[in-house]
Amino acid sequence: MGFPLDASYSLSRRALLRAGLAGALTLSPLEILAKNLFAGEKNVKTITLDDAPEHLWKWSREVYYWEKLESGYVRCLTCPNTCLLPPDARSRCRSHVNKGGTLYTLVYGNPCAVHIDPIEKKPLYHFLPETTAFSVAATGCSFHCLNCQNWEISQVKPEQVRFVEMFPAAVIRNAREAGCRSIAYTYAEATTFFEYMIDTCRAAREAGVRNVWVTNGYINEKPLRELCGCLDGANVDVKSFSESTYASLNAGRLAPVLRTLEILKDRGVWFEMTALIVPTYTDDPDMVKKMCHWILEHLGPDHPLHFSRFFPRYKLTHLAPTPVSFLEESRRTAMSMGLHYVYVGNVPPGESSNTYCPGCKTLLIERVGYTITKNRITKGTCPDCGEKIAGLWS
Repeated sequence: MGFPLDASYSLSRRALLRAGLAGALTLSPLEILAKNLFAGEKNVKTITLDDAPEHLWKWSREVYYWEKLESGYVRCLTCPNTCLLPPDARSRCRSHVNKGGTLYTLVYGNPCAVHIDPIEKKPLYHFLPETTAFSVAATGCSFHCLNCQNWEISQVKPEQVRFVEMFPAAVIRNAREAGCRSIAYTYAEATTFFEYMIDTCRAAREAGVRNVWVTNGYINEKPLRELCGCLDGANVDVKSFSESTYASLNAGRLAPVLRTLEILKDRGVWFEMTALIVPTYTDDPDMVKKMCHWILEHLGPDHPLHFSRFFPRYKLTHLAPTPVSFLEESRRTAMSMGLHYVYVGNVPPGESSNTYCPGCKTLLIERVGYTITKNRITKGTCPDCGEKIAGLWS
């Protein structure tokens, strides 16, 4: 089969940028076509056969949401991937295995990342400002984002990284000793270590420590509703507002993420949203407007939206960072449509990091990076006009 390569064929600059070919003027039209069409668009994360460890280890637990099927098969019911695993297969997230007809997690009590972070880094701007979060992560992710910032832990098996032993009681003890008001389940996708997360959440709630879920929002409804019973805050990363972009950029789907946001709203869990703007994928003004319209219609105007700047990482090192001008314009668009709290992240300090009263427009919280230099909110209200400022302030 041949392709017509006459003057009527051309590739857009957007397609060239996405393929990393904007400067490849020496390539023939056929070479450009092949690289653009056949190498880049399909993004699939699959299960792996005969990949279970020979023996389970001390950090293994039976998965809480799964079903046993015929012939030794199992199906995971934690996230919408619903991985169907024959014996000795490993899930898409790389953290679950079918061993002897039972589904196990390999990431219970063995975090590969432990840090103390300002809560503003999650980012959560309306949740216990100026406090710290004891942040933990185990390996794994339900997505395969081409732009992943933490791919070294999200796209690998737990056996392939260095980790520490820290079971739920130790997480809580360490958080309290460090003076952290919350525990954040973050960095990789916490849904893939659901059992570790929810057991820690329950114990932390009893100990008076708050729980924060930093997530792609890709979780089934039943485990999510159980998690909401001990969750205090969340930041949900809305990767785009297009099913086709979710498929090509993230190897996931949009609809389950939107359902997660609706359930968090219904259950009264405070949450904020992050929209990473990736050049050639999500830098679309119409997509931004569509997302803001959905947020207003389904969630209301009070849950903060953070537009975040992309920097080249993982599979997209050929792309340039997001222009700050596009992020600022997206913020103006969102606010003009009626969202009350819209921020821009990963950019030099400026007013787009500050919180303003949606009533009288006065400055309430001034931020420089993750540092708060001024906070005028009084008992969750504006001191000038009395407007209630949405969030969890104390």
